[in-house]
Amino acid sequence: MVYSQDLVRIVIPLSRPSKGSAGKTGTWRIFTPRIDYKKCTNCFMCWLYCPDEAIEETREGCPEIDYEFCKGCGICAEICPAKAITMERGDK
Repeated sequence: MVYSQDLVRIVIPLSRPSKGSAGKTGTWRIFTPRIDYKKCTNCFMCWLYCPDEAIEETREGCPEIDYEFCKGCGICAEICPAKAITMERGDK
């Protein structure tokens, strides 16, 4: 018999935004996310929650922000469990 506490929950995104579906939107951003790779644990929660699919994986297995598509919404900084992403005023 299987009890509810024995079940494992898996988070799977139901929809995936299309990169660039709204065009290159990074030029009107006010705040820019910066990743402190010394703090980053490579959990990719930022990638999972990014509404613009502006975060990609590098060859080294680290998250990297594509500033041409990042709107500077700050969701990545809010969701980061290690607080490795900070929002800075200004462009790149």
